[in-house]
Amino acid sequence: MLEKIVNIKSEAALQAEKIDSPQLLENFRLKYLSRNGMLNELFEEMKSVDKQKKGLVGKALNELKNSLQNAFNEKKSFFETDKKDISILDDITLPGKKFNTGTKHLINQALDDISEIFRKIGFNVYEGFEIEDEYHNFDALNTPDWHPSRDMQDTFYLDSKGKDKRYLLRTHTSPGQIRVMEQSMPPIRVIVPGKCYRNEAISSRSLGMFHQIEGLYVDKNVTFRELKGTLDYFAKSFFGKDLKTRLRPSFFPFTEPSAEMDVECYLCKGKGCRICKYSGWLEILGCGMIDPNVFNFVGYDPEEYSGYAFGMGIERTLMIKHGIPDIRMFYENDIRFLKQFK
Repeated sequence: MLEKIVNIKSEAALQAEKIDSPQLLENFRLKYLSRNGMLNELFEEMKSVDKQKKGLVGKALNELKNSLQNAFNEKKSFFETDKKDISILDDITLPGKKFNTGTKHLINQALDDISEIFRKIGFNVYEGFEIEDEYHNFDALNTPDWHPSRDMQDTFYLDSKGKDKRYLLRTHTSPGQIRVMEQSMPPIRVIVPGKCYRNEAISSRSLGMFHQIEGLYVDKNVTFRELKGTLDYFAKSFFGKDLKTRLRPSFFPFTEPSAEMDVECYLCKGKGCRICKYSGWLEILGCGMIDPNVFNFVGYDPEEYSGYAFGMGIERTLMIKHGIPDIRMFYENDIRFLKQFK
């Protein structure tokens, strides 16, 4: 009897290893664990075993029962968990799982692309401070005390009690230009990208936080023609070589003469539509020759040096380039929107 139990235990272990489908598992149960199975037959034979051997045989029989039941439960649990035929699970020709990978945000892409365009013509990149003092943000940029941009309703001022200066969240990246000129002498050719903050009403065209890139070139005998050529090169590199551009007279406290640059409307191709307010043109940046008063603040001789500066809003530029109708879409983190610009 003991020998028979050992043989059945070895045979069942080998069969259990070969079970690779629910049907084979059912055959295993019928053969060993069912009412008419081998295990039940052994328990019937147990009645005729000599009393002196019953304890030893009974122990071996219980071990066999536990072994068979454990093998059956393990395989059953496997098939119930996957609910698939093992042949399907082992099919290495099936495609693997796909995972969404992160991508660079559209604004960061634009910052990198624009920076690279200007690097190719000799511009370095300088990153200024998002928290600025009033001197670098306004005074040194020839912005007088009475200028509207310095009002509380236009600028985010910080609590400066106990400080020797008045601090604020920078309203443009132009303070970076002042700091570069304070730290070095011409020739200077630099761009200043970064975040800016203005106390504006939230709408489809404006937010309290946005991105800018400022540009600065200072040397001897710098001309307005160089400014125009540089901006034309940028516009055609960023928007397309067939793009039409123009400069219009304007006013900025820190440049004289000043101008605004327009590009041909992406939607109507200059014919006039609702987006361009039927003018055929869209503004992308402001620019001009650096006002001599700015040079005086940084210790440059305006009789010896000249230069130009320009600045553009990244979100506004991207809205023009891609036809995006609402600036808020950049910050809603809608994956359907962001995936369009991988």
